[in-house]
Amino acid sequence: MRDNVILWWILTAFFALVGVIYTGWNILAHPGVELVKQIEWVGTVALFFTAFMGAMIAFYLDRTHAAQHGELPEDILTADIDDGDPELGEFSPWSWWPIILAGSAAVFVIGLAVGHFLLPIGLAIFVVAIVGWVYEYYRGHFAR
Repeated sequence: MRDNVILWWILTAFFALVGVIYTGWNILAHPGVELVKQIEWVGTVALFFTAFMGAMIAFYLDRTHAAQHGELPEDILTADIDDGDPELGEFSPWSWWPIILAGSAAVFVIGLAVGHFLLPIGLAIFVVAIVGWVYEYYRGHFAR
């Protein structure tokens, strides 16, 4: 976890530095205008906000690491690959239902953008896909 904290602090410093450079560059690029109009506010705020969010994540991870007094297997040089390999649960690599579910989401979002007549079609495909995905082990070749 120590490496993660260091990486987040590096990202924080990077975005803060880029924010300073971006703001300074905009000020230098627009001489003769009042300061408020020289700064390009959207990019400046976005870069400093990104630095702030990185600092929040780094601070949280640092406090969590200090409170737990533990090391992740990634931080121990003598750790094996299996030490950091938790059980992720059961999944079906042959299942087509997640693809149909993603297609239903795509039809629904296209319906929001193009025409509202696609919304119930996307919703109907979603219901069929979610029921099929949940009950795929109860019927057919893989029934249990």
